[in-house]
Amino acid sequence: QVHLVESGGGLVQAGGSLRLSCAASGRTFSTYAVGWFRQAPGKEREFVTATTGSGFRTYYADSVKGRFTISRDNAQNMAYLQMNSLKPEDTAVYFCAAGNVLTSTRTYAYWGQGTQVTVSS
Repeated sequence: QVHLVESGGGLVQAGGSLRLSCAASGRTFSTYAVGWFRQAPGKEREFVTATTGSGFRTYYADSVKGRFTISRDNAQNMAYLQMNSLKPEDTAVYFCAAGNVLTSTRTYAYWGQGTQVTVSS
């Protein structure tokens, strides 16, 4: 069982940066793949990025490639999403997820409650 809590969202101007954090409970966090997803109003939840338990392999949606970076600190049971060069279309609720399989689909077993990111133009 893993409990996830996101933080770090907020309001930022276009071109700015934010760093989201995902705090995880449980002693087996390092065995789980971690993904970040986002959901804008009226839209489906979409994949942003994911990384393996070790953090050595990462995958990104084309829309964020080169601007966002996923990382994790298994010693601290934390995962992060560094978001640079933010655009208004990045506005969404961002969710952290953990599961046994690294995937871009929404099949992760554990989800946080989400944190709002708003990018003004």
